[in-house]
Amino acid sequence: MSEEKSLNFLEEIIEQDIADGTNNGRVHTRFPPEPNGYLHIGHATSICLNFGLAKRYNGKCNLRFDDTNPVTEETEYVENIKNDIKWLGFQWDSEFYASDYFQKLYDFAVTLIKKGLAYVDDLSAEEIATTKGSTITPGSDSPFRNRSIDENIRLFSEMKEGIYKDGEKTLRAKIDMAHPNLLMRDPLMYRIKHEHHHRTGNIWCIYPMYDFAHGQSDSIEEITHSICTLEFIHHRPLYNWFIEQLGIFPSHQYEFARRNLTYTVMSKRKLLQLVNEHHVAGWDDPRMPTISGMRRRGYPAEAIRQFSDTIGIAKRENIVDISMLEFCVREQLNKTTNRVMAVLDPVKLIITNYPEGQEEIFEAENNPEDPNGGTRPVPFSRELWIEREDFMENPPKKFFRLAPGNNVRLKSAYIVRCEGCGKDAHGNITEIYCSYLPESKSGNDTSGLSVKGTIHWVSVKHAETAEVRMYDRLFRVEDPSNEEGNFKDYINPDSMNILPSVYIEPELAKAKPGERVQFMRKGYFCADTESTAGRLIFNRTVTLKDAWAKEVRKA
Repeated sequence: MSEEKSLNFLEEIIEQDIADGTNNGRVHTRFPPEPNGYLHIGHATSICLNFGLAKRYNGKCNLRFDDTNPVTEETEYVENIKNDIKWLGFQWDSEFYASDYFQKLYDFAVTLIKKGLAYVDDLSAEEIATTKGSTITPGSDSPFRNRSIDENIRLFSEMKEGIYKDGEKTLRAKIDMAHPNLLMRDPLMYRIKHEHHHRTGNIWCIYPMYDFAHGQSDSIEEITHSICTLEFIHHRPLYNWFIEQLGIFPSHQYEFARRNLTYTVMSKRKLLQLVNEHHVAGWDDPRMPTISGMRRRGYPAEAIRQFSDTIGIAKRENIVDISMLEFCVREQLNKTTNRVMAVLDPVKLIITNYPEGQEEIFEAENNPEDPNGGTRPVPFSRELWIEREDFMENPPKKFFRLAPGNNVRLKSAYIVRCEGCGKDAHGNITEIYCSYLPESKSGNDTSGLSVKGTIHWVSVKHAETAEVRMYDRLFRVEDPSNEEGNFKDYINPDSMNILPSVYIEPELAKAKPGERVQFMRKGYFCADTESTAGRLIFNRTVTLKDAWAKEVRKA
């Protein structure tokens, strides 16, 4: 009998809250992305966590866009985020935006001003920074800290009306300039930004800071478990302070450790650089760690969910080997993809004793892992394309593919015996000559021969062509952000190699964008979003085995 999986620390907290009757045993989480870029694999972990906890404990999970910075936020990002969440297999209970609460947040700010707990400051951002102090020295009060309540209300109203320029004034909480937590030293609540907002247009020119909008939005929605990454642990006292001073619903923040991934970067700022500087083709480039990029590359949503569940939830940050994600991808694709034949580096094989003009149709098994996978028709003829690496004129021992005198099985077809090869004037192999055994037909073999090698092939007469993009890891070092110099210096120059004319079996020409297959002996591939009937494009999703592990062992 298998052991029941142990609870993570967040599940333990929730189960204790339910047992204690906290919030009447109700569980309500939220996923609050800022729409300033595409979501990446780190966000996928958070999505799986927040939606997963809500589902496990019969609760609810909101989707709330933290759209408090009009400079960087766009509707395109909003729509892409929603598509990513749905594709991962989740559906939010309610959709909200921080901008839904702009008036309510403004009223909260006025309440704090009236309580003498907030003030309008004329100091510039640079001046505020210099008065903050350090971890060993207290900060100094702003000369505007003791303005009267009436003056602060008037000035804050004038900020809202657009009287002042960007940066001319801010609203700050009045807490303690000597507090040991620097975030509690009169933090900013509002700043002026005369920018068009993707939802509210030009109605507002003052926007709440994250720390002021976050907790209050949680409270308005009566979120019971506000789950953030560990970087926000020092923000929790401020989160609690605002809620306590306003006397509103006591949402509570919990933190878990983010999981970084090897051979990539997970900073939106750095990902944006890669896009804007054209190191990649866009946010959905299959080399990017974005959910859109992984979907386009052919990663199944189930694999990403499995990966998130496998790495688990912890309180200490660490870096996860991308091989674990690739393992989850392979495991899913092995169960679900059809095996097809594609020749990436072709050389022609001629069956000398096969009648010219004769053709046959073989029924090839789609997926040996799926008993209901069925078969597909594969045409066969006298001339075939095979992989160049499947022939060696002078092979080493234990080479079980084609060599003079060797027998091999052509997948789903016949056994052939290699007789030799043809070369051009430069000694390059142009053709391979074989004879076949008619009695060795796959599924009805009466030849009595046993062969150790099986190779794939595509009929020359029936072959379709496709462009194949061989994707690999975007960076050539495990942690590019921690290396000396600029992280972009470590981009892998071989992260994408294009094979412009690969031969594929004709059935594969029917593949729709997003369809995943296994190219036999070569890896898992996915029809690209740009693929059409007139221009077939396949992206390599992942190799059949962890090729990088071999390279590491060699080094």
